[in-house]
Amino acid sequence: MAGKGIDKNTVIGIAVIFVLIIGYSIFTKPSEAEIESARKKQDSLAQVEEKNILAEAERIIKEDSIKNLSTAIPAIDSSKFLIENSNIIDTVALNFADSTSLNEKYGYFADAGKGTQEFYILENNKVKLTISSKGGRLYSVELKEYKTYYGEPLILFDGDSTEFGISFFSQNRTIVSGDMYFTASDNEKEIIVDDKEKSLSMRLYAGEGKYMEYVYTLKPDNYMAGFDINFVNLQDVISSNTNFLTFNWSIYVSQQEKGAKYENNYTSIFYKFYQDEVDYISEQKSGTEDLTTKVKWIAFKQQFFSSALIAHDYISNASVEQVKFEEDQPYLKHFKADITIPYSSVENTNIPFDFYFGPNHFSTLKDYSKVNHNGAEVDLHLEKLVRLGWGILGWINRYMVIPVFNFLQDYIGSYGLIILILTIILKMLLLPLTFKSYMSTAKMRVLKPQIDEISKKFTKAQSMDKQKATMALYKKVGVSPMGGCLPMVVQMPILIALYRFFPASIELRQKSFLWAEDLSAYDSVIDLPFTVPFGYGDHVSLFTLLMTISTILYTWMNNKQTVQTQSMPGMKTMMYFMPIMFLFFFNNFASALSYYYLLANLITFTQMYLFRKFTNDEEILKKLEVGKKKVPKKSKFMERIEQAQKQRGKK
Repeated sequence: MAGKGIDKNTVIGIAVIFVLIIGYSIFTKPSEAEIESARKKQDSLAQVEEKNILAEAERIIKEDSIKNLSTAIPAIDSSKFLIENSNIIDTVALNFADSTSLNEKYGYFADAGKGTQEFYILENNKVKLTISSKGGRLYSVELKEYKTYYGEPLILFDGDSTEFGISFFSQNRTIVSGDMYFTASDNEKEIIVDDKEKSLSMRLYAGEGKYMEYVYTLKPDNYMAGFDINFVNLQDVISSNTNFLTFNWSIYVSQQEKGAKYENNYTSIFYKFYQDEVDYISEQKSGTEDLTTKVKWIAFKQQFFSSALIAHDYISNASVEQVKFEEDQPYLKHFKADITIPYSSVENTNIPFDFYFGPNHFSTLKDYSKVNHNGAEVDLHLEKLVRLGWGILGWINRYMVIPVFNFLQDYIGSYGLIILILTIILKMLLLPLTFKSYMSTAKMRVLKPQIDEISKKFTKAQSMDKQKATMALYKKVGVSPMGGCLPMVVQMPILIALYRFFPASIELRQKSFLWAEDLSAYDSVIDLPFTVPFGYGDHVSLFTLLMTISTILYTWMNNKQTVQTQSMPGMKTMMYFMPIMFLFFFNNFASALSYYYLLANLITFTQMYLFRKFTNDEEILKKLEVGKKKVPKKSKFMERIEQAQKQRGKK
């Protein structure tokens, strides 16, 4: 019927068809995983196509035949190929130009002239060596058992600023291994040494089967790392007239301890001459030393840790340099060593070294000094990295202080108590000398009235006559004016030895006692908002302050008991001036040292009090008066002098 609308069944049919179409599209839609898979497949095909284009373009460029692209790749139009893949061809052309430049610059080592820096780790429970593929070098060294004063990992050296490599000539070209990219022998990026020694080999290739190799070897529970330099089949690569190679090693030394200035005073380059003594550059300055004779080892030493390169044979000669930075710089010093090592142009050459990365602990260094090099027992004397003093000072520390200190620390956990007991032991050993010094002072004190009587008999112009009369009295009663000084002179080596021992003792590092958080550094009870001049600093060390006060009190007490002569009127003032100087001098020193001197003063006070209590001035004077009546026995020396004088008189 004309004009009649769409019937109901038609509408329902269209709706059903629409629903079916939508349902089918939803049902057949690929999942996210299928879409990702298809995308990866497309990318993979694109990469394969790009790789094929790169390979073909590289071949064409190398043959210098881009103009013949239509014949080289007949399946495509050459102009279209160039337009669509211009960026790829530019990359290939640039790489080819770089390759040509590297060939000109490095010759046999051209392939090692470029690469990507990768890092490999070789570690045991004590040290962690990070080795870079660039230069095949030690990039950083961490001592795992220690932390810096600020609680950070203790890194001996780190970063691209470190130099480490060998320089030599090849095809009239200077090759610097530190600029080249080495290939690791093991794909494992982290090698853990737990039960047996393991090695990591880094090779600098100069062609098939030709390479220079660094082999790093680490044993379990060990601070020593093996470092072998091998030259394999390079006799035609390295100039045949080469008799030596130059090994360059330099590091920037970071602050590890609390006081940078104090730490810097114990940071320097040490070296041991072959079969000879250990020497060093002064810590107080920048300096260079040309070591023109054979050297066994060179060490970059900090206050408590060292990095030492040790030759199994010897280093032919070397030049070492240290640069000291100002206090506001990020580093303490810059160390550099240019080392000459012997080389033979043969098929295979091995040059063995060892590295010591560890603490400056006297006993530990002594243990590591006993080695076997080339079938012979060798003493490296690494313990001399710990400066204990020269002559008798070193002897006192090595054979008296250190054994007692080590014995006490096996049984006592507090290093403050160990220092107390050590001080008591030393003061007891010196007790006879201290008593003799006191008695000499007491004798002169009880003779003071007689000395005053002598002084009244002479004028100021007769000072020499007065001095002779005074000395005659001393001689008559058997008193030596030097009797109080000589015992103190005998004690001085022990005091100076301990002055060397405490700052060098790693046992005290980061060990707290009372208010001192680190006995190896200064104890700061007040941080000043300004810096006091003359080296005092910006803090107040309480142990140093107490030491100074106790020294002044001791000086005052000693002056009361000592006869003051008019011939040296300024001596009394000088005795008070010295402790003030020490206040400025010791404020930045190790708190253990100030603590020791404080204890020594307190023990001396106690001894003097007991001496005074158990001696009687009247009894001392009586004994001296009895001595006056005795005819003094002449020494053989005096008898010879008198005989010589008589002989001259006869003539």
